[in-house]
Amino acid sequence: MKLKVGEEVKVIAGADKGKTGKILQTLKKENKVIVENVNIRKRHQKPNQANQNGGIIEFNAPIDASNVKKVDNTKTAKTTKKSSKKEEKKD
Repeated sequence: MKLKVGEEVKVIAGADKGKTGKILQTLKKENKVIVENVNIRKRHQKPNQANQNGGIIEFNAPIDASNVKKVDNTKTAKTTKKSSKKEEKKD
């Protein structure tokens, strides 16, 4: 898996297609990642000593790593470097 915690990724398949977020956790054995504000699930929880009121808890569920791709913010910098190299060769 080439994805790391903290990288910015975009969802390319599934119900949350088009959303972007940072990777919070990677599950390498399962080939899944947990992305911030993507694939949010709800769980109903009874009151207990840790959570006196109980209620509905929202959490980020893992999604398959093949359904996300890295967001490359440096594309413009790469194209300007290439164009400047071409100009140098012409001179």
